[in-house]
Amino acid sequence: MNDASPTRILLADDHALVRRGVRLILDGEPDLTVVAEAADGAEALELAREHRPDLAILDIAMPRLTGLQAARELSRTLPEIRLLVLTMYDNEQFFFEALAAGASGYVLKSVADRDLVEACHATMRGEPFLHPGAVNALVHNYLDLARDGRTLPAKAITDREEQILKLVAEGHTSQQIADMLVISPKTVERHRANLLAKLGLKDRLELTRYAIRVGLIEP
Repeated sequence: MNDASPTRILLADDHALVRRGVRLILDGEPDLTVVAEAADGAEALELAREHRPDLAILDIAMPRLTGLQAARELSRTLPEIRLLVLTMYDNEQFFFEALAAGASGYVLKSVADRDLVEACHATMRGEPFLHPGAVNALVHNYLDLARDGRTLPAKAITDREEQILKLVAEGHTSQQIADMLVISPKTVERHRANLLAKLGLKDRLELTRYAIRVGLIEP
């Protein structure tokens, strides 16, 4: 063990029990220390600005902002913070979105006791950390794309539309969403209309079902 300061970690997960378990794993290491805990993606952004941790560990499915949305914002506004996604979803789409959002690693909660510490160390060394299934997905996806002469598919909706979709599905009114995002209710309504048109959906209920299906909110 060298004399360097321990890696300061922000931990974001909406389940207190999960945070407690993960914190036990991390605080058991002499070179890792949890300096802040967030219960949702928006709180994670606030605490990241306040504490300036070295590393943020983000769950995917959280209220207000998902871990992927928070990762995108952190990559843009605080690029010096390293990012790890800790998730129950062994899902190719989320895995690729996490990499695109700036995450250095993707760790499954089911094996966090085995992989998380190594993922933290790898991330702080500037190396990617991917669980074996993710590596296979990455290789297969790359080979499929290369064979077909395609590039990675574009997302169906913009980051802002995704943000509004999540908040609509969580039951917030247009005025509440406008207040949260500091935009006008009319702009929220326009984004909502665009979402319905782009996704071929009819109403809020169908938007909510779609948000559940793509992992923006939990059922």
